[in-house]
Amino acid sequence: MTWNKNIEDPRRRLLVKALAAGLFSSAAGGRLATAQALGSRPAPLPQGKSIYRIEGQVLVDGQPATLDTHVATGSTVQTGKDSEVVYAVGETAHLQRSESAVTLEAKEADSMIVSGLRVLTGKILSVFPSGRPVRMTTRNASIGIRGTGVYLESDPGQTYFCTCYGTADIASASDPASRETVVSLHHDRPLYILTGEQSGQNIRLAPFIDHTDQELMLIEALVGRTPPFVFPRENYQQPRRRTY
Repeated sequence: MTWNKNIEDPRRRLLVKALAAGLFSSAAGGRLATAQALGSRPAPLPQGKSIYRIEGQVLVDGQPATLDTHVATGSTVQTGKDSEVVYAVGETAHLQRSESAVTLEAKEADSMIVSGLRVLTGKILSVFPSGRPVRMTTRNASIGIRGTGVYLESDPGQTYFCTCYGTADIASASDPASRETVVSLHHDRPLYILTGEQSGQNIRLAPFIDHTDQELMLIEALVGRTPPFVFPRENYQQPRRRTY
């Protein structure tokens, strides 16, 4: 995986522009742009609905997904090449990129409360309710989060993780000495979690890549929330940075 790329495909750029118009403008033209790009203005999903948008090939528990497919805890969601899906489960919402496989976990059978995400491979942007602990795992990382918006990319050799806002306890699965707690207001400290480095050196600073505030606002809207930051100007490019 090429970690320093920050290239968005034309479909996603259209989505971002439409979201900016439709979510944050009361003008009729903004609402129309969103409807044309997404089919509807982002809002909490109706009861019984899980999927907001499908692009390309998406499987839920091995079966082709439609807008009527139910996604629940215990489900595994897979996306094919050049595919994407936006969905909500309980009070969590997710934008899953192409060539990704994610299993939603719960502590109790038949519970709609997501307690964990196992990211087998790929990329996902997720938001979770305040105060509820959730654990995200990849092949080489274990991440405990609380009331957080996050973006994660899982690759066999490393994990990219951005705490978009909230708190995350990040640890290398292979190196107990590599761990860090991040408290973020606005993409403050993206990290790589690596494999095979010296003890205590398997977590490193990373750039901000491949996700946007507009996308965060979209998925928060699907569960009736808004992110805890002021929406940036259209020319927003980089997260706030701390001085080290």
